Amino acid sequence: MAGKSGRSINNVPESPIKKLLFGWEGILILVFIGVNIFCKWFSEYYNMFNLLRQMPVYLAEVFLMLVMAFILVMGEIDISVGSTVCLAATMACIISNAGTPFPLVILATLAVGTCCGLINAFILTRFPELPPMIVTLATQIIFRGIAEIVLGSGGSVSVANTAGFKAISGKIGTVPYILFLVLILAVVAGIILGRSTFGRKVYAIGTNRLAARYSGVAVEKIRFIIYTLMGTAAGLCALFMVASSYGANTTTGTGFEMDAIAMAVFGGISSTGGKGNMIGGVISAFIIVCLRIGLGQRNVNGQVILLIIGVLLIAAVALPNIFGQLRKAVKK
Repeated sequence: MAGKSGRSINNVPESPIKKLLFGWEGILILVFIGVNIFCKWFSEYYNMFNLLRQMPVYLAEVFLMLVMAFILVMGEIDISVGSTVCLAATMACIISNAGTPFPLVILATLAVGTCCGLINAFILTRFPELPPMIVTLATQIIFRGIAEIVLGSGGSVSVANTAGFKAISGKIGTVPYILFLVLILAVVAGIILGRSTFGRKVYAIGTNRLAARYSGVAVEKIRFIIYTLMGTAAGLCALFMVASSYGANTTTGTGFEMDAIAMAVFGGISSTGGKGNMIGGVISAFIIVCLRIGLGQRNVNGQVILLIIGVLLIAAVALPNIFGQLRKAVKK
């Protein structure tokens, strides 16, 4: 369409498929393919059967990423989730060993995680001037400290009756239940973040909280909901962690908060808020899961795997800036 100046104005929106293929998500898809090719070359045991068999151990952390994405889009952070997983897993084992019916064990575990999220949500919304990093650092110490007190000198607890946990860790054919649950929740989270009014409000808060508040967005209410859901996600993660190990100890969930943040940031979700989408986060989560399984099959040291993930994370932050500078140089 031509304007009064005679210049042509293109008001046709960019194709979502084109945006996906040539955006960060497209790069992630190529990385995902490359990682699988590398793992297949690196480990003779890397195949679809073994991948699906080992995947449940790592997929539980994806539950955390799905809600962490909302927190990061708001421009905030929650580093207490690993300790919440530890406390919820500990209570799941103890409640199960008390002879509680398994449906109630599930509800109790989710309730413990949700209560931890509620504590974070209450403090952060009641005292909005407090930095989320400091508040969740304090609750991280508190939640794990409670778990250590409950576990006592032994520092661990095992599940006596594993029937219920075996049920939720079952499979349909060779595909574990947890994979279906992760994909379903990823679709739901993606729709809420990218297509709903609630999601647009989350982006508005992350872009400019003050402007969002003056625009009528209930900022503290949305923060309260998201931090509470973060606790619920940690409870869900704890359930599947216990289902994979039939126990819990004082180190359960250690580093999970960093893994969830790494998955989200590597997926293109900005740690400063207002940018990113769930598609990138989910793709990056599966990249990290496949990489861990492939390297783990050859007994690569866990610290080396963390080093590789750290390099990928730096690349995720640096590459967009490098590409931006290259585009400016080409235009000049």
